[in-house]
Amino acid sequence: MPRRCSVQAIAVGVVLLLLLRGLIWGAPSPAQGDPIRYLRQSSTGPVELTGDLLSDARRFEGSCSVLVAVQRIDGRPVRGRTELSMRPCPDRLLQGWRVRAKGLLKRPSKGPHRLLPGPAERLARQGSWSQLRVGELEVLQRPWTPIANARRTIADRLQLVAGEERGGLMAALVLGSAQVQLPADLRQAFRHAGLSHALAASGFHLSVLLGACLSLGSLFGRRLRLLLAGAALMIFLTLAGAQPSVVRAVLMGASALLIRESGERSKGFGVLLLSLSVMLLVHPAWARSIGFQLSAAATAGLVLSAPPLEARLSAALPGALSWLAPALAIPSAALLWTLPLQWLHFGSAPLYGVLANLLATPLLACLTLASMLLALLSLWAPLGLIQGIAWPVQWLVGVLISLVRWISNWPGAQLLTGFPQIWMVGLLVLGLLLWWLSWLDAGRWLGPLLVLSAVLFHSHGQLADGVVRVRQFRRSWLLARHQGRAALISSSGDRQGCRVAQRLAGVHGHQRLDWVLLLDPVATETLPCWQTIARTVVSEQQGLAPLEMGQMLVSSGLSVQLLAQRGQPMLLRAGRQRWWLLPSPQALWSLQAKVSELPRRPMTGYWLGFRPSRMDRRWLECQKASRGSRSSVCTRQLAFGEVAESG
Repeated sequence: MPRRCSVQAIAVGVVLLLLLRGLIWGAPSPAQGDPIRYLRQSSTGPVELTGDLLSDARRFEGSCSVLVAVQRIDGRPVRGRTELSMRPCPDRLLQGWRVRAKGLLKRPSKGPHRLLPGPAERLARQGSWSQLRVGELEVLQRPWTPIANARRTIADRLQLVAGEERGGLMAALVLGSAQVQLPADLRQAFRHAGLSHALAASGFHLSVLLGACLSLGSLFGRRLRLLLAGAALMIFLTLAGAQPSVVRAVLMGASALLIRESGERSKGFGVLLLSLSVMLLVHPAWARSIGFQLSAAATAGLVLSAPPLEARLSAALPGALSWLAPALAIPSAALLWTLPLQWLHFGSAPLYGVLANLLATPLLACLTLASMLLALLSLWAPLGLIQGIAWPVQWLVGVLISLVRWISNWPGAQLLTGFPQIWMVGLLVLGLLLWWLSWLDAGRWLGPLLVLSAVLFHSHGQLADGVVRVRQFRRSWLLARHQGRAALISSSGDRQGCRVAQRLAGVHGHQRLDWVLLLDPVATETLPCWQTIARTVVSEQQGLAPLEMGQMLVSSGLSVQLLAQRGQPMLLRAGRQRWWLLPSPQALWSLQAKVSELPRRPMTGYWLGFRPSRMDRRWLECQKASRGSRSSVCTRQLAFGEVAESG
């Protein structure tokens, strides 16, 4: 027993070292021949590139994009990836096609805030650092791509039989959502209900497939059983693609199968450590993949925590309810082990995740197996036969979708906690390990204490006063926060401004805002978007300013008031913090003329909707530093500034 523990400890140490190596040195970077290197050396004019499409084009509201493996730019050999961005989108652009595209090569824009990743961060995870805004596109070759054709046939025929939503979900249960474009609201409903794993090809789907193959193979000899299981593993890996969660599931499944057929008993934790070691040795950058991290953590929870939790639940539940023990233990263990990662990467957690899995897992298991059978039939059977078999399956898919949407609409289904600092996540992980694994006797009280400390530290930051400033191109947003409540001021009232505002509120842990003030006219069709995130929305209407002199927009601890009619300078309060809002130069001039009449209270900061002169910024900084004192320095600077402006 001590020797086994020492071997496991060494294996855990090896995996942790490989994980640390991937996190520190596994960050992707442009290769020597990447298109971004060409961009640095070339002019800003149009370029012509040739390359192979790495996936089918994905469509988004009249435009589409697709990743391409670039071979040549303006006749020069290049090796790397770039994203083609097209508006309008061609009728068909399929994986494997060779294309020639002409347009402007540029760097993708970064996100407006560190918690709001943009195209640059998204593409970097896919190994691309450039975008081409396509003006002309020509398809050069349409080679035969059997694997991509099989995926496309499965998705198209299932959607043709069961509809875009139900058929798309059936295809995702076979191929994973990485290969199937599902409606955004359906993805969001599964995420809020805590069932995102159902849409990602992973160990759950493989276990259903492998279990069915082994049950069928048990009717025949050992060789046929192994042949069926091996074929199932290879088909699953081929169709779902070499994603981290898929590779981990296939490696573990193959290892456990070989150990089982050799007459030995497999140790789940040892198989997991072996699989993770192989993956990190071959592909160190997977350590940075969120899918890899979630898959490894969930599997560790199932292997280490689910059995003892099931035993405790079986002892605690009455005999008639003992069947609930495994149904509750499995999702609870997976949720607890992935909770720190969800907190770190998403700043949220599904509040009803365990209950949703309890209700949906029986349906998911049946539908996964049925969808895999229909996917197999869709590759060769006539459409009429598929329709006849699929009608009860698509009815069950409708039941699952209704159940998921019902749960996702429960109060607080998506618990927005806000993003924590990394040391808080480390504190939570250490506390959970000591609490659940009980490696040390002190873990019985130290573990809960560390978990509680992490929660309290994070709650203190969430309840603090503050103003978050975000700027992207000509748009600006200010999120004022006070004791867990928030309000927002936006310089833009369009749909893009609303989307960024929704994301900004969500990543800071706010499901609903007290009010929103728009310093821009808002279109009628855009107003419902703003009303989904705030109880009160105030905007410019028919040329009238959103606020008049003497008016205030107020909620508990949050307020904004107009200081002068000319230029619309405003005062924003967030608890004890006070901010000047100056959307235009006229607003600054009005403030300078009126500043002597304002109460001399300390100012936290100011927000500018324009680029100020050096003299203006110096005056603002002086006012910020000297509010509450009787210094005359700012007065002299104000007079000098007025002369400079008039001159």
